[in-house]
Amino acid sequence: MSETLRLDPAKTALVLIEYQNDFTSEGGALNGAVAAVMAKTGMLANTVALVEAARAAGVTVMHAPITFAAGYGELSRHPYGILKGVVDGSAFVKNTWGAAIADELAPADGDIVIEGKRGLDTFASTNLDFILRGKGIETIILGGFLTNCCVESTMRTGYENGFRVITLTDCVAATSQEEHENAITYDYPMFSLPMTSAEVIARL
Repeated sequence: MSETLRLDPAKTALVLIEYQNDFTSEGGALNGAVAAVMAKTGMLANTVALVEAARAAGVTVMHAPITFAAGYGELSRHPYGILKGVVDGSAFVKNTWGAAIADELAPADGDIVIEGKRGLDTFASTNLDFILRGKGIETIILGGFLTNCCVESTMRTGYENGFRVITLTDCVAATSQEEHENAITYDYPMFSLPMTSAEVIARL
């Protein structure tokens, strides 16, 4: 990683993936699964500090929540893998507390909320790429849930689509420390520049 890397806020977007109550907050459908890794990384406090610094610097802040209509009609009738866990846990149902973005990271004026996320890769079912290119964004900074799932899927596509991708190693969490560390150690360096939130703030 280049020590001289400087981020041009006008060409940089911070993409916050699924900072929703079902993950972030006590009582959320999937909070119990990620709470231990969240606590170990201090990801919520780190993200709040980074968002404040990013907004102050003029970075585009984007929120990418995942939501489904009640009954999950958008998904296959026989979901499997991670999306089966979402359905079984009745998570991320539109217009519920669980699907709402956590209060401490609520979108501010000027932030962009990406609509249409129904799967793992934030690019796949949304207008994220369209918005980034329209705004002249060249670097995307990714944080959120899960380290080895939605964040990793979005990272890979961002890399393939020609963006410079930065992954926030202390602003992500997974359902186990092992999965979290494996993704950061082995996968993230192949498709991104892994950095801590403090390292990113220092480069703004």
